[in-house]
Amino acid sequence: MSVVAIVGAQWGDEGKGKIVDLLAEKTDAVVRFSGGDNAGHTVINAYGEFRLHLVPSGIFHPHVACIIGNGVAVNPAVLLEEIDDLEKHGVKTDNLFISDRAHLIMPYHTLLDGLEEERRGESAIGTTRKGIGPVFADKIARLGIRTCDLLDREAFRSRLAGVLELKNALLTKVYNAQPLSLDEVYQQYCQYAQKLARFITDTSRLLQEMVSQNKNILLEGAQGTLLDPDFGTYPYVTSSSPLAAGGSIGSGISPRQFDQVIGVFKAYTTRVGSGPMPTELKDEVGEFIRQRAHEYGATTGRPRRCGWFDAVAGRFATKVNGFTSIALTRLDVLDVFDSVKICTAYRLHGELLDRFPSDTSVLEKCQPVYEELPGWKTPTSHIRHATQLPPQARRYVARIEELLSCPASIISVGPSRDHTIMVKEVF
Repeated sequence: MSVVAIVGAQWGDEGKGKIVDLLAEKTDAVVRFSGGDNAGHTVINAYGEFRLHLVPSGIFHPHVACIIGNGVAVNPAVLLEEIDDLEKHGVKTDNLFISDRAHLIMPYHTLLDGLEEERRGESAIGTTRKGIGPVFADKIARLGIRTCDLLDREAFRSRLAGVLELKNALLTKVYNAQPLSLDEVYQQYCQYAQKLARFITDTSRLLQEMVSQNKNILLEGAQGTLLDPDFGTYPYVTSSSPLAAGGSIGSGISPRQFDQVIGVFKAYTTRVGSGPMPTELKDEVGEFIRQRAHEYGATTGRPRRCGWFDAVAGRFATKVNGFTSIALTRLDVLDVFDSVKICTAYRLHGELLDRFPSDTSVLEKCQPVYEELPGWKTPTSHIRHATQLPPQARRYVARIEELLSCPASIISVGPSRDHTIMVKEVF
């Protein structure tokens, strides 16, 4: 038995979906444990190319139980659309389960998300406007509506009525927006309930049974460590924890039952939305990386900000998660460069800083200190063994391992499953 958490180690978009899809073949369950449809995992396999926002990336393996955990915010409309698209492509969803403790994204959540971003103006956080922040705020404020509430129509209407009264007051009196109709929202979500009821169950119990049976379980993170509300670049963060610890809270599996925590890093750095990013390249090199790697958000289509690998942030992510190994993705994107750079420290007011600051205003002032390594100027997408990588590419990977004090178990050299170098078997 092995419980393995796959965690984003940067600002999200590191290629977690591919890693999960790759490893799912040898697992019995894949669990999404945080976020919502603000996350998008691109998966390319024999069924085609998919952008999954809620369904776990293990769905393409019929023997794998795919669980949307209690830590996920579920938008029923998005989930049903995703299920329909999968089934149209011949992918069965009989192996999909939704936690009865997962919170639902309601129409007022998406409305309030967008209205608040507009109110902020130039100070906008850059959210996806999917209602993620408001739904998790309601969860903590004890105003949330959960999937289990859909299974009791009378209790659901009563709870919805009380919450909607407050939300309509907020919409009309604070944001000058139109109120929502109780009957319309209720009927809409009753229709969702009819279609989703077969998937809703006590997934924490299901997972504990699998643990007791020594099954292999893969925990699929969303977003990345540097977007964590506690340890990320606050306030430019997400609203649930993408950390390995969040994998325990968002699934119901004890952290004592974890065997491995794999941090997924790109071979360079990207970020979507606002907030500091010390290694961002606002020049032709950054644009070249964006175009070569097609760095546009899987959920929003927004262009990603691109830069060199940030080992200062990487060390911080490694320590706060306790990574046992790393998966390094998109190495092939760097195949064409004469030289490549790694940020090994920050310069702040003339002094060197080797730690990741907690204060965002401090991080904004940090300038990267780079170490330049020779490029390898040769394709790597055909390589399947680490020893076959060009010496310069091996040196680049080894330097990242050294700076993070963490070995690489997986190196990805392309988008498909077979574009992978397994340095060490995970299961």
